[in-house]
Amino acid sequence: MSQPSWKLDRRTCLKGVGASLALPLFEGMLHGAAKNAEPPRRMCCVFFPFGVAMPADNSEERQWGWFPTGEGRDYQLTNPLKSLEPLRDEVTILGGLSHPNGRKLGGHDTGDTFLTGSDLAGSQLVNSISLDQYAAQSIGSETRFSSLTMSSDGGVGEPTRSTTLSFSADGRPLPALSSPKHIFQRLFGKEDGEASKARQKSENTASMLDLVLEHSRSLKRQLGKQDQQKLDDYLASVRATEQRVEQSQKWLDIPKPKVDTDAIDQSVDTNAPREYLKAMYDLIFLALQTDSTRLATFMLGQVAGATTVANAFPACIGLSGNWHGLAHGAGKKGGAERLGRFDQFLAEQLARFLYRLSETQEGDASLLDRTMIFYGSSNSKTHSNRNYPLLLAGGRGLGLKHGQYLRFEEKTPLANLFVTMLDRLNVPVDTFADSTGEMSEVLS
Repeated sequence: MSQPSWKLDRRTCLKGVGASLALPLFEGMLHGAAKNAEPPRRMCCVFFPFGVAMPADNSEERQWGWFPTGEGRDYQLTNPLKSLEPLRDEVTILGGLSHPNGRKLGGHDTGDTFLTGSDLAGSQLVNSISLDQYAAQSIGSETRFSSLTMSSDGGVGEPTRSTTLSFSADGRPLPALSSPKHIFQRLFGKEDGEASKARQKSENTASMLDLVLEHSRSLKRQLGKQDQQKLDDYLASVRATEQRVEQSQKWLDIPKPKVDTDAIDQSVDTNAPREYLKAMYDLIFLALQTDSTRLATFMLGQVAGATTVANAFPACIGLSGNWHGLAHGAGKKGGAERLGRFDQFLAEQLARFLYRLSETQEGDASLLDRTMIFYGSSNSKTHSNRNYPLLLAGGRGLGLKHGQYLRFEEKTPLANLFVTMLDRLNVPVDTFADSTGEMSEVLS
């Protein structure tokens, strides 16, 4: 029997204006087995370093403080977050939260733990799994890429100065991508060679990994305790490679979504901060819209003082000095406005991203309705690891409610929000890090 004309295949593409994009979820696609399938649930986490402007309530610069005035639903946005006013019903601002383990760390040592809540104290500096990778264990196999890990600096950095937000199940940092061109190619570029060649290469890799793992069993019995630990570390990376091979094999015969190469300015880098941030957010948008992944992280600058490439960012809005210096000067006369203007610039880039998600329909909801956006820093004032400036947006179709500024007591761990977000993704979770329960205040 032929398919009725109003019933569309889920892989139907929209062609025109030089692009071919996967369509959003239309009612006409909900036929057969897909009719009862729930649309995707997604999450994106964005981090920025060095904290925010926090002038005293009676200061003449209070309007440049990041946190709103008032609280609950009766709050007023200050200058840094004013661009979010039209999105008020899509956003919740959170105050008072932090990771208890992070309070014991140095002032700029908490970027590594923003999504893990881990205790990095001691000489080993062992981290734990990040929020996105915990979710990826359950839902990562549903998309071509289990997650998308991005940062302005790229790579992994060093312990307490990581350039990635994502950490594996055994606490190892996952390399972040920083080049818009490379990210675009990975998501949408043509694969080298044909599918059959890719399959053969994948099968050969799998065979070699099998041999390595088989040989390791006999080798381990011959090693001392310290060398056994080194071998275990090595085998962990082998198993991670094995998982990536298995993931890629499933998608060899499924074409990547076709996206206009002009949709992203792939030539930009961090020397043009405004254009760079636009490109990075647009890449996340396209990755989510095409269902290439449902989990993304973006580390917008790391905490290694003047060495981070993002420290050149303030110049794009006419501010002299680096980002770190702006944060340290925020307590001086005029300093709150200077840092607040940069906070404002960052929030404007986020607002543009949220607008785009909100204006993109997927079935009877928007892309923002089914995507949770977690945004913030692990410092309040620079070097203070308490009262993180945090924002949760989107996800109303997943059961979140917004339009509020919530202020929590310090005893409430940030990980309670993580448990709630994982639950909204339908990811099985009892506890995460040092959580003590869910955060019902953000639920509808």
